[in-house]
Amino acid sequence: MRNYSILSLSLISLVAFSSCSKLGPLSADNFTVEPNPLETLGGEVPATVNGVFPVKYMKPKAVVTVTPELRYADGKVAKGQSATFQGERVMGNDQTISYKMGGRYTMKTSFAYVPEMQKSDMYLTFDARLGKKKVEVPAVKVATGVLATSELYKQALMNAGGCIATDSFQRVRAQRVEANIKFLVNQANLRKSELKNGSVKEFVGMLKKINADREGLNLKNVEVAAYASPEGGFKFNDKLAGKRQSVSEAYVDKQLKAAKLGGANVDAHYTAQDWDGFKRLVQASNIQDKDVILRVLEMYKDPAEREQQIRNMSAGFRELADGILPELRRSRLIINYETVGRSDEQIKEQYKADAAQLSADELLYAATLTNDANEKEAIYKKAAECYDKDYRAYNNLAVMAFNKGDENAAKSYVKQAFAKNQKAPEGYANLALIALRNGNIAEAESNLSNAINANGFGEVMGNLNIAKGNYATAVKNFEGSKSNSAALAQILNKDYAAAVATLKDQKNADALSDYLMAIVQNRQGNTAAAQDYLNSAIKKNSALSQYADNDLEFANLKK
Repeated sequence: MRNYSILSLSLISLVAFSSCSKLGPLSADNFTVEPNPLETLGGEVPATVNGVFPVKYMKPKAVVTVTPELRYADGKVAKGQSATFQGERVMGNDQTISYKMGGRYTMKTSFAYVPEMQKSDMYLTFDARLGKKKVEVPAVKVATGVLATSELYKQALMNAGGCIATDSFQRVRAQRVEANIKFLVNQANLRKSELKNGSVKEFVGMLKKINADREGLNLKNVEVAAYASPEGGFKFNDKLAGKRQSVSEAYVDKQLKAAKLGGANVDAHYTAQDWDGFKRLVQASNIQDKDVILRVLEMYKDPAEREQQIRNMSAGFRELADGILPELRRSRLIINYETVGRSDEQIKEQYKADAAQLSADELLYAATLTNDANEKEAIYKKAAECYDKDYRAYNNLAVMAFNKGDENAAKSYVKQAFAKNQKAPEGYANLALIALRNGNIAEAESNLSNAINANGFGEVMGNLNIAKGNYATAVKNFEGSKSNSAALAQILNKDYAAAVATLKDQKNADALSDYLMAIVQNRQGNTAAAQDYLNSAIKKNSALSQYADNDLEFANLKK
Protein backbone atom coordinates (compact mmCIF):
# COMPACT_ATOMS: atom_id res chain seq x y z
CA MET A 1 0.00 0.00 0.00
CA ARG A 2 2.88 2.30 0.87
CA ASN A 3 4.58 1.46 -2.47
CA TYR A 4 1.36 2.32 -4.36
CA SER A 5 1.19 5.70 -2.62
CA ILE A 6 4.79 6.45 -3.53
CA LEU A 7 4.09 5.46 -7.16
CA SER A 8 0.99 7.65 -7.31
CA LEU A 9 2.89 10.59 -5.86
CA SER A 10 5.63 10.08 -8.44
CA LEU A 11 3.10 10.09 -11.31
CA ILE A 12 1.49 13.27 -10.01
CA SER A 13 4.92 14.91 -9.73
CA LEU A 14 5.83 13.80 -13.27
CA VAL A 15 2.63 15.21 -14.69
CA ALA A 16 3.17 18.46 -12.81
CA PHE A 17 6.79 18.66 -13.97
CA SER A 18 5.75 17.82 -17.51
CA SER A 19 3.07 20.54 -17.61
CA CYS A 20 5.53 23.08 -16.31
CA SER A 21 8.12 22.13 -18.91
CA LYS A 22 5.88 22.69 -21.94
CA LEU A 23 4.25 25.73 -23.48
CA GLY A 24 2.02 23.84 -25.85
CA PRO A 25 0.85 24.77 -29.34
CA LEU A 26 -0.89 27.98 -30.34
CA SER A 27 -3.66 28.11 -32.94
CA ALA A 28 -4.68 30.53 -35.66
CA ASP A 29 -7.46 31.63 -33.31
CA ASN A 30 -4.82 33.33 -31.19
CA PHE A 31 -3.89 35.70 -34.03
CA THR A 32 -5.38 38.17 -36.49
CA VAL A 33 -3.47 39.72 -39.38
CA GLU A 34 -4.26 43.01 -41.08
CA PRO A 35 -4.73 43.04 -44.00
CA ASN A 36 -5.70 39.48 -44.79
CA PRO A 37 -5.02 38.64 -47.54
CA LEU A 38 -1.81 40.63 -47.46
CA GLU A 39 -1.42 43.51 -49.90
CA THR A 40 1.54 45.17 -51.58
CA LEU A 41 2.37 48.75 -50.66
CA GLY A 42 5.37 50.63 -52.02
CA GLY A 43 7.13 47.47 -53.15
CA GLU A 44 6.69 45.84 -49.75
CA VAL A 45 4.17 43.48 -48.17
CA PRO A 46 3.40 45.05 -44.78
CA ALA A 47 1.40 43.29 -42.09
CA THR A 48 0.19 43.98 -38.58
CA VAL A 49 -0.14 40.94 -36.31
CA ASN A 50 -2.41 41.10 -33.29
CA GLY A 51 -1.76 38.17 -30.97
CA VAL A 52 -3.02 36.73 -27.70
CA PHE A 53 -1.08 34.55 -25.27
CA PRO A 54 -3.80 32.56 -23.45
CA VAL A 55 -4.24 32.50 -19.70
CA LYS A 56 -1.63 30.25 -18.00
CA TYR A 57 0.34 29.90 -21.24
CA MET A 58 3.44 32.04 -20.70
CA LYS A 59 5.37 30.25 -17.97
CA PRO A 60 7.16 32.63 -15.57
CA LYS A 61 10.62 31.65 -16.90
CA ALA A 62 9.62 31.41 -20.58
CA VAL A 63 11.05 33.51 -23.41
CA VAL A 64 9.27 33.32 -26.78
CA THR A 65 10.49 34.98 -29.99
CA VAL A 66 7.82 35.26 -32.70
CA THR A 67 9.04 35.52 -36.31
CA PRO A 68 6.67 36.03 -39.27
CA GLU A 69 7.53 34.08 -42.40
CA LEU A 70 6.10 34.32 -45.89
CA ARG A 71 6.39 30.95 -47.59
CA TYR A 72 6.05 30.84 -51.37
CA ALA A 73 7.21 29.23 -54.61
CA ASP A 74 7.56 25.69 -53.22
CA GLY A 75 10.13 26.23 -50.54
CA LYS A 76 11.19 29.88 -50.62
CA VAL A 77 10.88 31.76 -47.34
CA ALA A 78 11.00 35.48 -46.59
CA LYS A 79 11.45 36.36 -42.93
CA GLY A 80 9.87 39.41 -41.35
CA GLN A 81 10.72 41.40 -38.24
CA SER A 82 10.73 39.35 -35.00
CA ALA A 83 9.35 40.27 -31.59
CA THR A 84 10.31 38.69 -28.25
CA PHE A 85 8.11 38.17 -25.17
CA GLN A 86 9.06 36.99 -21.68
CA GLY A 87 7.54 35.49 -18.55
CA GLU A 88 7.26 37.29 -15.26
CA ARG A 89 10.45 35.87 -13.70
CA VAL A 90 12.70 36.65 -16.64
CA MET A 91 15.11 39.55 -16.14
CA GLY A 92 14.98 41.19 -19.56
CA ASN A 93 13.72 44.19 -21.52
CA ASP A 94 11.11 42.47 -23.67
CA GLN A 95 7.34 42.69 -23.24
CA THR A 96 6.30 40.74 -20.16
CA ILE A 97 3.28 38.45 -20.38
CA SER A 98 1.39 37.46 -17.21
CA TYR A 99 1.04 33.72 -16.55
CA LYS A 100 -2.33 34.04 -14.79
CA MET A 101 -3.80 36.75 -16.98
CA GLY A 102 -2.24 36.02 -20.35
CA GLY A 103 -1.60 39.02 -22.62
CA ARG A 104 -2.21 40.74 -25.91
CA TYR A 105 0.40 42.17 -28.21
CA THR A 106 0.78 43.86 -31.59
CA MET A 107 3.75 43.50 -33.92
CA LYS A 108 4.42 44.97 -37.34
CA THR A 109 6.37 43.31 -40.09
CA SER A 110 7.12 43.68 -43.78
CA PHE A 111 8.47 41.58 -46.64
CA ALA A 112 10.19 42.78 -49.82
CA TYR A 113 7.75 41.81 -52.57
CA VAL A 114 8.54 39.47 -55.43
CA PRO A 115 5.85 38.37 -57.93
CA GLU A 116 5.85 34.73 -56.77
CA MET A 117 4.43 35.90 -53.44
CA GLN A 118 0.96 36.23 -54.97
CA LYS A 119 0.58 32.55 -54.06
CA SER A 120 1.94 32.35 -50.54
CA ASP A 121 1.14 31.65 -46.92
CA MET A 122 2.16 33.68 -43.91
CA TYR A 123 3.24 31.70 -40.86
CA LEU A 124 4.32 32.68 -37.38
CA THR A 125 7.24 30.63 -36.10
CA PHE A 126 8.30 30.44 -32.46
CA ASP A 127 11.67 30.16 -30.78
CA ALA A 128 10.55 29.21 -27.25
CA ARG A 129 12.74 28.55 -24.22
CA LEU A 130 12.11 27.68 -20.57
CA GLY A 131 15.23 28.81 -18.85
CA LYS A 132 18.03 27.31 -20.93
CA LYS A 133 15.85 24.56 -22.39
CA LYS A 134 14.44 24.94 -25.92
CA VAL A 135 10.76 24.06 -26.23
CA GLU A 136 9.07 23.14 -29.50
CA VAL A 137 6.07 25.29 -30.42
CA PRO A 138 4.63 24.46 -33.89
CA ALA A 139 4.39 27.24 -36.50
CA VAL A 140 0.93 28.68 -37.11
CA LYS A 141 -0.51 29.69 -40.48
CA VAL A 142 -2.16 33.10 -40.10
CA ALA A 143 -2.75 34.51 -43.64
CA THR A 144 -2.97 33.33 -47.24
CA GLY A 145 -1.89 35.10 -50.42
CA VAL A 146 -0.79 38.59 -51.44
CA LEU A 147 -2.98 41.04 -53.33
CA ALA A 148 -0.49 42.70 -55.70
CA THR A 149 -2.70 45.14 -57.62
CA SER A 150 -0.50 48.15 -56.79
CA GLU A 151 2.42 46.45 -58.58
CA LEU A 152 0.50 46.71 -61.85
CA TYR A 153 1.89 50.25 -62.17
CA LYS A 154 4.94 48.71 -63.89
CA GLN A 155 2.70 47.59 -66.75
CA ALA A 156 0.19 50.44 -66.54
CA LEU A 157 2.77 53.16 -67.17
CA MET A 158 3.38 51.78 -70.66
CA ASN A 159 -0.11 52.88 -71.70
CA ALA A 160 0.79 56.59 -71.69
CA GLY A 161 4.25 55.88 -73.10
CA GLY A 162 7.34 57.98 -72.53
CA CYS A 163 7.68 61.73 -72.23
CA ILE A 164 7.75 63.41 -75.64
CA ALA A 165 9.66 66.68 -75.99
CA THR A 166 7.04 68.76 -77.72
CA ASP A 167 7.28 71.08 -80.69
CA SER A 168 6.40 74.76 -80.38
CA PHE A 169 4.81 74.86 -83.80
CA GLN A 170 1.81 77.15 -84.09
CA ARG A 171 0.26 77.60 -87.47
CA VAL A 172 -1.09 81.00 -86.45
CA ARG A 173 0.97 83.27 -84.22
CA ALA A 174 -0.05 86.68 -82.94
CA GLN A 175 2.54 89.35 -83.75
CA ARG A 176 2.79 93.11 -83.43
CA VAL A 177 4.90 95.96 -84.74
CA GLU A 178 4.90 99.28 -82.91
CA ALA A 179 6.01 102.73 -84.06
CA ASN A 180 6.38 105.78 -81.84
CA ILE A 181 5.93 109.38 -82.99
CA LYS A 182 6.94 112.16 -80.62
CA PHE A 183 5.46 115.65 -80.55
CA LEU A 184 6.86 118.91 -79.34
CA VAL A 185 5.36 120.42 -76.19
CA ASN A 186 1.82 121.71 -76.76
CA GLN A 187 1.92 120.73 -80.44
CA ALA A 188 0.09 118.16 -82.56
CA ASN A 189 1.75 118.36 -85.97
CA LEU A 190 3.63 115.40 -87.45
CA ARG A 191 7.24 116.37 -88.00
CA LYS A 192 9.09 114.96 -91.01
CA SER A 193 12.01 113.97 -88.80
CA GLU A 194 9.71 111.77 -86.73
CA LEU A 195 8.20 110.11 -89.81
CA LYS A 196 11.72 109.09 -90.84
CA ASN A 197 12.62 107.34 -87.57
CA GLY A 198 13.33 103.61 -87.60
CA SER A 199 10.14 102.45 -85.90
CA VAL A 200 7.92 104.36 -88.36
CA LYS A 201 9.88 102.98 -91.31
CA GLU A 202 9.39 99.47 -89.91
CA PHE A 203 5.67 100.17 -89.46
CA VAL A 204 5.27 101.25 -93.10
CA GLY A 205 7.43 98.38 -94.31
CA MET A 206 5.34 95.81 -92.44
CA LEU A 207 2.13 97.08 -94.05
CA LYS A 208 3.74 96.50 -97.44
CA LYS A 209 4.87 93.00 -96.42
CA ILE A 210 1.36 92.10 -95.28
CA ASN A 211 -0.04 93.20 -98.61
CA ALA A 212 2.62 91.23 -100.49
CA ASP A 213 2.05 88.02 -98.51
CA ARG A 214 -1.69 87.73 -97.90
CA GLU A 215 -1.37 83.94 -97.38
CA GLY A 216 1.40 84.04 -94.78
CA LEU A 217 0.49 87.31 -93.02
CA ASN A 218 -2.94 88.28 -91.78
CA LEU A 219 -3.67 91.86 -90.62
CA LYS A 220 -5.99 91.94 -87.61
CA ASN A 221 -6.14 95.71 -86.95
CA VAL A 222 -4.08 98.85 -86.46
CA GLU A 223 -4.21 100.63 -83.13
CA VAL A 224 -3.56 104.37 -82.74
CA ALA A 225 -2.98 105.55 -79.18
CA ALA A 226 -2.23 109.27 -78.62
CA TYR A 227 -1.07 110.87 -75.36
CA ALA A 228 -0.37 114.20 -73.71
CA SER A 229 2.09 114.57 -70.84
CA PRO A 230 0.41 115.36 -67.48
CA GLU A 231 1.88 118.77 -66.70
CA GLY A 232 -0.74 120.86 -68.60
CA GLY A 233 -4.34 121.51 -67.54
CA PHE A 234 -6.78 118.69 -68.17
CA LYS A 235 -9.00 120.59 -70.65
CA PHE A 236 -6.01 121.72 -72.65
CA ASN A 237 -4.42 118.27 -72.62
CA ASP A 238 -7.70 116.60 -73.56
CA LYS A 239 -7.95 118.78 -76.66
CA LEU A 240 -4.25 118.39 -77.45
CA ALA A 241 -4.31 114.57 -77.15
CA GLY A 242 -7.43 114.46 -79.36
CA LYS A 243 -5.61 116.42 -82.08
CA ARG A 244 -2.62 114.10 -81.86
CA GLN A 245 -4.97 111.16 -82.31
CA SER A 246 -6.57 112.76 -85.37
CA VAL A 247 -3.32 113.52 -87.20
CA SER A 248 -1.88 110.11 -86.32
CA GLU A 249 -5.03 108.33 -87.49
CA ALA A 250 -4.97 110.31 -90.76
CA TYR A 251 -1.36 109.27 -91.28
CA VAL A 252 -2.23 105.61 -90.67
CA ASP A 253 -5.18 105.75 -93.10
CA LYS A 254 -2.88 107.21 -95.75
CA GLN A 255 -0.30 104.44 -95.27
CA LEU A 256 -2.97 101.72 -95.33
CA LYS A 257 -4.30 103.01 -98.64
CA ALA A 258 -0.77 103.21 -100.04
CA ALA A 259 -0.21 99.59 -99.03
CA LYS A 260 -3.57 98.61 -100.57
CA LEU A 261 -4.98 97.71 -97.14
CA GLY A 262 -7.57 100.46 -97.05
CA GLY A 263 -10.35 98.33 -95.57
CA ALA A 264 -8.39 97.49 -92.41
CA ASN A 265 -9.88 98.10 -88.99
CA VAL A 266 -8.31 101.08 -87.17
CA ASP A 267 -8.82 101.40 -83.41
CA ALA A 268 -7.97 104.99 -82.39
CA HIS A 269 -8.12 106.52 -78.92
CA TYR A 270 -6.25 109.00 -76.73
CA THR A 271 -5.23 109.65 -73.12
CA ALA A 272 -5.38 113.27 -71.95
CA GLN A 273 -2.91 112.97 -69.08
CA ASP A 274 -0.63 109.95 -69.13
CA TRP A 275 -0.07 109.41 -65.42
CA ASP A 276 0.53 105.68 -65.86
CA GLY A 277 3.24 106.34 -68.42
CA PHE A 278 4.77 109.01 -66.18
CA LYS A 279 4.94 106.61 -63.22
CA ARG A 280 6.39 103.80 -65.35
CA LEU A 281 9.15 106.01 -66.79
CA VAL A 282 10.07 107.44 -63.39
CA GLN A 283 10.29 103.93 -61.90
CA ALA A 284 12.60 102.85 -64.72
CA SER A 285 14.75 105.99 -64.55
CA ASN A 286 17.94 106.77 -62.62
CA ILE A 287 16.58 109.99 -61.12
CA GLN A 288 18.18 110.34 -57.70
CA ASP A 289 15.00 111.28 -55.85
CA LYS A 290 12.55 109.20 -57.84
CA ASP A 291 11.10 107.69 -54.64
CA VAL A 292 10.08 111.20 -53.54
CA ILE A 293 8.41 111.83 -56.89
CA LEU A 294 6.52 108.54 -56.73
CA ARG A 295 5.33 109.29 -53.20
CA VAL A 296 3.94 112.62 -54.40
CA LEU A 297 1.91 110.77 -57.03
CA GLU A 298 0.46 108.57 -54.28
CA MET A 299 -0.26 111.49 -51.94
CA TYR A 300 -2.17 113.64 -54.44
CA LYS A 301 -5.05 111.89 -56.14
CA ASP A 302 -6.62 115.03 -57.62
CA PRO A 303 -5.22 115.58 -61.16
CA ALA A 304 -5.00 119.38 -60.65
CA GLU A 305 -2.98 118.98 -57.46
CA ARG A 306 -0.77 116.39 -59.09
CA GLU A 307 -0.21 118.69 -62.04
CA GLN A 308 0.89 121.52 -59.78
CA GLN A 309 3.27 119.27 -57.94
CA ILE A 310 4.71 118.02 -61.23
CA ARG A 311 5.29 121.62 -62.31
CA ASN A 312 7.02 122.33 -59.02
CA MET A 313 9.17 119.22 -59.30
CA SER A 314 9.99 119.84 -62.96
CA ALA A 315 11.65 123.08 -61.94
CA GLY A 316 13.74 121.23 -59.37
CA PHE A 317 14.46 118.08 -61.35
CA ARG A 318 15.81 118.69 -64.84
CA GLU A 319 15.54 114.95 -65.47
CA LEU A 320 11.75 115.26 -65.41
CA ALA A 321 11.63 118.16 -67.83
CA ASP A 322 14.28 116.83 -70.18
CA GLY A 323 14.06 113.05 -69.87
CA ILE A 324 10.57 112.04 -68.75
CA LEU A 325 7.92 114.48 -69.94
CA PRO A 326 9.06 114.64 -73.63
CA GLU A 327 8.70 110.85 -73.86
CA LEU A 328 5.02 111.14 -72.93
CA ARG A 329 4.12 113.53 -75.77
CA ARG A 330 3.55 110.84 -78.35
CA SER A 331 1.43 108.59 -80.49
CA ARG A 332 1.83 104.83 -80.66
CA LEU A 333 1.00 103.13 -83.97
CA ILE A 334 0.54 99.40 -83.51
CA ILE A 335 0.02 96.78 -86.21
CA ASN A 336 -1.61 93.65 -84.80
CA TYR A 337 -1.17 90.81 -87.26
CA GLU A 338 -0.76 87.05 -87.49
CA THR A 339 1.85 84.91 -89.15
CA VAL A 340 0.21 81.91 -90.83
CA GLY A 341 2.42 78.86 -91.23
CA ARG A 342 2.07 75.73 -93.33
CA SER A 343 -1.12 73.72 -93.01
CA ASP A 344 -0.99 70.06 -91.96
CA GLU A 345 -1.26 68.96 -95.58
CA GLN A 346 1.44 71.40 -96.67
CA ILE A 347 3.76 70.05 -93.97
CA LYS A 348 3.12 66.47 -95.10
CA GLU A 349 3.76 67.40 -98.72
CA GLN A 350 6.94 69.29 -97.87
CA TYR A 351 8.19 66.35 -95.80
CA LYS A 352 7.80 64.03 -98.77
CA ALA A 353 9.35 66.53 -101.19
CA ASP A 354 12.28 67.75 -99.07
CA ALA A 355 12.09 67.41 -95.29
CA ALA A 356 15.16 69.61 -94.83
CA GLN A 357 13.04 72.63 -95.84
CA LEU A 358 10.89 72.18 -92.74
CA SER A 359 11.89 73.84 -89.47
CA ALA A 360 12.74 71.70 -86.43
CA ASP A 361 9.35 72.51 -84.92
CA GLU A 362 7.55 71.66 -88.15
CA LEU A 363 9.32 68.29 -88.31
CA LEU A 364 8.47 67.46 -84.69
CA TYR A 365 4.91 68.57 -85.36
CA ALA A 366 4.79 66.34 -88.46
CA ALA A 367 5.32 63.33 -86.19
CA THR A 368 2.08 64.19 -84.37
CA LEU A 369 0.13 63.92 -87.62
CA THR A 370 0.45 60.13 -87.78
CA ASN A 371 -0.46 57.28 -85.43
CA ASP A 372 1.93 54.87 -87.12
CA ALA A 373 4.83 54.23 -84.72
CA ASN A 374 7.25 53.36 -87.51
CA GLU A 375 6.40 56.52 -89.40
CA LYS A 376 6.83 58.61 -86.24
CA GLU A 377 10.23 57.07 -85.66
CA ALA A 378 11.30 57.81 -89.23
CA ILE A 379 10.27 61.46 -88.84
CA TYR A 380 12.21 61.80 -85.59
CA LYS A 381 15.28 60.28 -87.23
CA LYS A 382 14.99 62.81 -90.06
CA ALA A 383 14.63 65.61 -87.50
CA ALA A 384 17.77 64.41 -85.71
CA GLU A 385 19.58 64.32 -89.04
CA CYS A 386 18.51 67.82 -90.07
CA TYR A 387 18.81 69.44 -86.63
CA ASP A 388 21.52 67.48 -84.86
CA LYS A 389 21.95 70.04 -82.09
CA ASP A 390 18.29 69.82 -80.99
CA TYR A 391 17.86 67.34 -78.12
CA ARG A 392 14.15 66.86 -78.72
CA ALA A 393 14.41 64.48 -81.68
CA TYR A 394 16.83 62.20 -79.79
CA ASN A 395 14.61 62.24 -76.71
CA ASN A 396 11.58 61.32 -78.79
CA LEU A 397 13.49 58.46 -80.41
CA ALA A 398 14.15 57.28 -76.84
CA VAL A 399 10.39 57.33 -76.26
CA MET A 400 9.78 55.23 -79.37
CA ALA A 401 12.33 52.68 -78.16
CA PHE A 402 10.85 52.67 -74.64
CA ASN A 403 7.35 52.13 -76.01
CA LYS A 404 8.67 49.08 -77.89
CA GLY A 405 10.25 47.73 -74.72
CA ASP A 406 13.84 48.30 -75.89
CA GLU A 407 15.23 49.94 -72.77
CA ASN A 408 18.87 49.75 -73.90
CA ALA A 409 18.10 51.70 -77.08
CA ALA A 410 16.01 54.16 -75.07
CA LYS A 411 18.90 54.84 -72.69
CA SER A 412 21.27 55.26 -75.63
CA TYR A 413 19.03 57.89 -77.23
CA VAL A 414 18.60 59.69 -73.90
CA LYS A 415 22.39 59.82 -73.64
CA GLN A 416 22.53 61.46 -77.06
CA ALA A 417 19.82 63.93 -75.98
CA PHE A 418 21.92 64.87 -72.95
CA ALA A 419 24.89 65.47 -75.26
CA LYS A 420 22.81 68.23 -76.91
CA ASN A 421 21.26 69.52 -73.68
CA GLN A 422 22.60 68.35 -70.33
CA LYS A 423 19.42 69.50 -68.60
CA ALA A 424 16.94 67.98 -71.05
CA PRO A 425 13.97 67.51 -68.66
CA GLU A 426 12.15 64.90 -70.74
CA GLY A 427 15.36 62.85 -70.84
CA TYR A 428 15.41 62.64 -67.06
CA ALA A 429 11.67 61.89 -66.99
CA ASN A 430 12.18 58.98 -69.37
CA LEU A 431 15.04 57.60 -67.27
CA ALA A 432 12.66 57.81 -64.30
CA LEU A 433 10.06 55.78 -66.22
CA ILE A 434 12.63 53.13 -67.10
CA ALA A 435 13.63 52.91 -63.45
CA LEU A 436 9.99 52.59 -62.37
CA ARG A 437 9.40 49.90 -64.99
CA ASN A 438 12.05 47.90 -63.16
CA GLY A 439 10.84 48.78 -59.67
CA ASN A 440 13.85 51.00 -58.87
CA ILE A 441 11.98 53.65 -56.91
CA ALA A 442 14.98 55.53 -55.47
CA GLU A 443 16.60 55.82 -58.92
CA ALA A 444 13.32 57.02 -60.43
CA GLU A 445 12.92 59.65 -57.72
CA SER A 446 16.48 60.89 -58.27
CA ASN A 447 15.96 61.30 -62.02
CA LEU A 448 12.55 62.88 -61.63
CA SER A 449 14.02 65.61 -59.42
CA ASN A 450 15.72 66.92 -62.59
CA ALA A 451 12.57 66.72 -64.71
CA ILE A 452 10.30 69.33 -63.09
CA ASN A 453 9.66 71.13 -66.39
CA ALA A 454 9.29 68.00 -68.49
CA ASN A 455 6.28 67.46 -70.69
CA GLY A 456 4.35 64.61 -69.04
CA PHE A 457 5.91 65.25 -65.62
CA GLY A 458 2.57 64.70 -63.81
CA GLU A 459 2.13 61.26 -65.39
CA VAL A 460 5.57 60.12 -64.23
CA MET A 461 5.11 61.65 -60.79
CA GLY A 462 1.79 59.86 -60.45
CA ASN A 463 3.41 56.52 -61.22
CA LEU A 464 6.16 57.26 -58.71
CA ASN A 465 3.56 57.94 -56.04
CA ILE A 466 1.74 54.70 -56.85
CA ALA A 467 5.06 52.88 -56.49
CA LYS A 468 5.59 54.56 -53.12
CA GLY A 469 2.06 53.79 -51.93
CA ASN A 470 0.87 57.43 -51.95
CA TYR A 471 -2.40 56.75 -53.77
CA ALA A 472 -4.33 59.95 -52.93
CA THR A 473 -1.37 62.07 -54.05
CA ALA A 474 -1.05 59.99 -57.21
CA VAL A 475 -4.71 60.69 -58.07
CA LYS A 476 -3.93 64.44 -57.90
CA ASN A 477 -0.83 63.98 -60.08
CA PHE A 478 -2.98 62.31 -62.76
CA GLU A 479 -5.63 65.03 -62.80
CA GLY A 480 -6.92 65.29 -66.38
CA SER A 481 -5.12 62.12 -67.48
CA LYS A 482 -7.04 59.25 -69.09
CA SER A 483 -4.38 56.56 -68.80
CA ASN A 484 -4.23 53.12 -67.21
CA SER A 485 -1.99 54.56 -64.51
CA ALA A 486 -4.58 57.21 -63.65
CA ALA A 487 -7.28 54.53 -63.39
CA LEU A 488 -5.02 52.31 -61.27
CA ALA A 489 -4.41 55.18 -58.83
CA GLN A 490 -8.17 55.70 -58.53
CA ILE A 491 -8.74 51.98 -57.94
CA LEU A 492 -6.09 51.86 -55.22
CA ASN A 493 -7.64 54.99 -53.71
CA LYS A 494 -11.00 53.18 -53.82
CA ASP A 495 -12.61 55.79 -56.07
CA TYR A 496 -14.24 53.23 -58.35
CA ALA A 497 -16.67 55.54 -60.15
CA ALA A 498 -13.77 57.78 -61.21
CA ALA A 499 -11.76 54.74 -62.34
CA VAL A 500 -14.62 53.52 -64.53
CA ALA A 501 -14.98 56.97 -66.11
CA THR A 502 -11.24 57.16 -66.77
CA LEU A 503 -11.13 53.74 -68.41
CA LYS A 504 -14.18 54.48 -70.56
CA ASP A 505 -12.71 57.79 -71.76
CA GLN A 506 -9.41 56.27 -72.83
CA LYS A 507 -8.27 56.76 -76.41
CA ASN A 508 -5.52 54.13 -76.24
CA ALA A 509 -7.31 51.34 -74.38
CA ASP A 510 -5.43 48.03 -74.33
CA ALA A 511 -5.57 44.62 -72.66
CA LEU A 512 -4.58 46.03 -69.28
CA SER A 513 -7.38 48.59 -69.57
CA ASP A 514 -9.88 45.71 -69.71
CA TYR A 515 -8.07 43.96 -66.86
CA LEU A 516 -8.34 47.04 -64.66
CA MET A 517 -12.01 47.39 -65.58
CA ALA A 518 -12.50 43.77 -64.53
CA ILE A 519 -10.95 44.58 -61.13
CA VAL A 520 -13.24 47.59 -60.66
CA GLN A 521 -16.35 45.68 -61.63
CA ASN A 522 -15.46 42.74 -59.38
CA ARG A 523 -14.75 45.00 -56.40
CA GLN A 524 -18.20 46.52 -56.89
CA GLY A 525 -19.84 43.10 -56.98
CA ASN A 526 -20.55 43.08 -60.73
CA THR A 527 -19.14 39.59 -61.24
CA ALA A 528 -20.68 38.96 -64.67
CA ALA A 529 -19.25 42.20 -66.06
CA ALA A 530 -15.94 41.46 -64.36
CA GLN A 531 -15.74 38.07 -66.06
CA ASP A 532 -16.52 39.61 -69.46
CA TYR A 533 -13.79 42.23 -69.12
CA LEU A 534 -11.34 39.63 -67.83
CA ASN A 535 -12.05 37.39 -70.83
CA SER A 536 -11.56 40.36 -73.14
CA ALA A 537 -8.24 41.24 -71.50
CA ILE A 538 -6.93 37.69 -71.84
CA LYS A 539 -8.07 37.54 -75.47
CA LYS A 540 -6.03 40.67 -76.22
CA ASN A 541 -3.03 39.50 -74.20
CA SER A 542 -2.80 35.82 -73.38
CA ALA A 543 -0.03 36.45 -70.83
CA LEU A 544 -2.68 37.92 -68.54
CA SER A 545 -4.29 34.48 -68.19
CA GLN A 546 -1.53 33.09 -65.99
CA TYR A 547 -1.33 36.33 -64.02
CA ALA A 548 -5.09 36.25 -63.40
CA ASP A 549 -4.87 32.66 -62.14
CA ASN A 550 -2.70 33.89 -59.27
CA ASP A 551 -4.50 37.20 -58.74
CA LEU A 552 -6.57 37.31 -55.56
CA GLU A 553 -8.66 40.08 -57.13
CA PHE A 554 -10.50 37.29 -58.97
CA ALA A 555 -10.43 34.52 -56.36
CA ASN A 556 -14.23 34.60 -56.15
CA LEU A 557 -14.57 34.00 -59.91
CA LYS A 558 -12.67 30.72 -59.67
CA LYS A 559 -15.03 29.07 -57.18
